[in-house]
Amino acid sequence: MIGKLDPDDLARVLDRTGARDDSVEMGPQYGEDAAAVRLDDGSVLVVNSDPLSLAKERLGTLAVHVACNDVAACGADPRWLTNVVFLPDDDPETLDALTTQMDEEARESGVAIVGGHSEYTPALERPMVSMTAMGLADEYVPTGGARPGDRVLLTKGVGIEGTAVLATDFRDELDLSADLLARAESFFGEISVLPESRVLRESATAMHDPTEGGLLNGMVEMAIASGVRLEIDRSAVPVREETAEICAAMGVDPLRIFGSGALLATVPPETSADALAALDAEGIRASEIGVVADVDGADEAGVDIDGELVRDAIRDDLYDLWE
Repeated sequence: MIGKLDPDDLARVLDRTGARDDSVEMGPQYGEDAAAVRLDDGSVLVVNSDPLSLAKERLGTLAVHVACNDVAACGADPRWLTNVVFLPDDDPETLDALTTQMDEEARESGVAIVGGHSEYTPALERPMVSMTAMGLADEYVPTGGARPGDRVLLTKGVGIEGTAVLATDFRDELDLSADLLARAESFFGEISVLPESRVLRESATAMHDPTEGGLLNGMVEMAIASGVRLEIDRSAVPVREETAEICAAMGVDPLRIFGSGALLATVPPETSADALAALDAEGIRASEIGVVADVDGADEAGVDIDGELVRDAIRDDLYDLWE
């Protein structure tokens, strides 16, 4: 089985967090993108680790951005990376492609790769990269900070990462125009959410990087972590033409495929218009897709999308295509 641990297994992991340290402001918690440690100078060190193994053509590109995005979604500027590379065999071409992609994307993002580890692991069927990103923030922005009355914002659109992966890893299975596939592949250039995070962190009560399980899973994680209900109008969720056509051809839901490239945020109602205008001024498309509602108990928290309440973790639709 591919994917994250189920909630019960994850709960066992989260119960075992090692020695207590009073400088830790955010430790391991469901739905949170990264950890936060308050430093002696008052700044916050934000740290995230993420593995990738399935997007074979742009594995190095995605590895950098997925790790950095989680740090950015917490209000920090990513500054340092470490990478762990596992290769199934002695394959110089794959190693060169991976390391070149990681170097290029890190430089483009202004992030230094400061260490890591590489080895051959014959038990693996495909290469795997695990990145740890670190950055500094004035204040940590959590996933679990959404408050009743807040407006729910989404930048760019759903399934940006998933669309690009489908257009490359499954190119031979798609009977679509070369032009559309080329446009979809270009979505790899939009995976970073650093620009929008720098705008939204000034007013956001919560931010989240929807990755595995897509936007829907990201919203579930935000709602459960915040103890609220996100009331979402599906028709307000932006789905690009390339995403819609490729997902229809592959039989997957745009809201349930890898969502890196979009930033999910909640903002107070009085700042929503200003936040959208500030994003537009930076050339970043964004939409208000719903509101945050209060609940009577934790078992009512979740995502109400067009009247259907979703509370359970979403398994990414792309996994069935790889298995």
